[in-house]
Amino acid sequence: MSAYAERSRRGLRRGETASGWLFTAPMLILLGLFLVVPVLMALWVSVSDWGGRGSPFSGSVSFVGLKNYGELLLGGGLAEQDFGMSIKNNAWYVILVVPCQTALSLFLAVLVNRQILKGRGFFRTAFYFPSVTSSVAITVLFLFLFSTTGAVNAALGWLGINGPNWLNDPSGIFHFGATGGPAALTQNDFLGVSFWDWIGGPSVAMCVYIIMAIFTTSGTFMLLFLAALQNISGEVQEAAMVDGANGWQRFWRITLPQLRPTLFTVLTLGLIGCWQIFDQIYTGSRGQPAKTTITPAYQSYQSSFINQEWGQGAAIAFILFVIIIAFTLLQRWVLRERKVSRRRNQPYLDAAARAAARTSAAERTPDPTTPGGRR
Repeated sequence: MSAYAERSRRGLRRGETASGWLFTAPMLILLGLFLVVPVLMALWVSVSDWGGRGSPFSGSVSFVGLKNYGELLLGGGLAEQDFGMSIKNNAWYVILVVPCQTALSLFLAVLVNRQILKGRGFFRTAFYFPSVTSSVAITVLFLFLFSTTGAVNAALGWLGINGPNWLNDPSGIFHFGATGGPAALTQNDFLGVSFWDWIGGPSVAMCVYIIMAIFTTSGTFMLLFLAALQNISGEVQEAAMVDGANGWQRFWRITLPQLRPTLFTVLTLGLIGCWQIFDQIYTGSRGQPAKTTITPAYQSYQSSFINQEWGQGAAIAFILFVIIIAFTLLQRWVLRERKVSRRRNQPYLDAAARAAARTSAAERTPDPTTPGGRR
């Protein structure tokens, strides 16, 4: 290539690079002004004693280091107890919501993807409709449904079951009515919350929000799974059917492995959404009863806007950010592509070797019908 052609190519690349930066500059400026700058400001607030008045960068605001984080994690006071309770509530919320909504959305996607199902468009719309409804409206609806005289308790009454006082019952569902536990669990704590309360599970009141989350989010994730299912080639399914694989074997061995990228997306979005739950708590119980429905996002709001402890509120937000990143990396590691071990792959290698040997032997066998004696 001549020197002139090389200079022309470099000039063209520089022009393309400049055009790319020019077209993306407006969005980069917007992201910088409304995302990066506020995040950096919140980071400074989390390590300062700003009281919410004036500029956080004024001379009256002092740097306090990790004091706000220490009061939440190691302070031993009310702030640590409230933060520990919020983490415990949200952790059980994530543990119960994410698997249930993922399994339900995958089941709904497989159901509406079946060719023999009539009215598939109606069912897709019906399943997706709660996802596009206002979360505030859905929360108010569930407050009516799960009230003491609501439709849920009325339906349980028809079955002869005395329904609980859903929104006012702080007892853990895994305590099974026990009012106390072993001293080893009640007298030791983590983040100001006893081990007995940690293993007690979500409160009865928190279960209302768990049911509501599964109901409202499964439709959205159903569409993601449905799009992935429609991109899977039917030839592989037909080949498996010819080999004698039943429906469960085809789903477990063929369909589900091909849904791995979509499964990672659904789990990631589910984790982020569950750890950021706020508007349902704010509209509904506001952390009550007995703070068994408080979450880190709501506690961050409460510390900042109600208690005027802006440093603690910002610190909670960044701790929550670290938790979300950690869980995302963990599930990425769990769902990573793994190499097939040599032991599991050996039968396939042996079969391929035997097939190659048979082919080689057939090629060496003389064929009397062919001139030269070779097949």
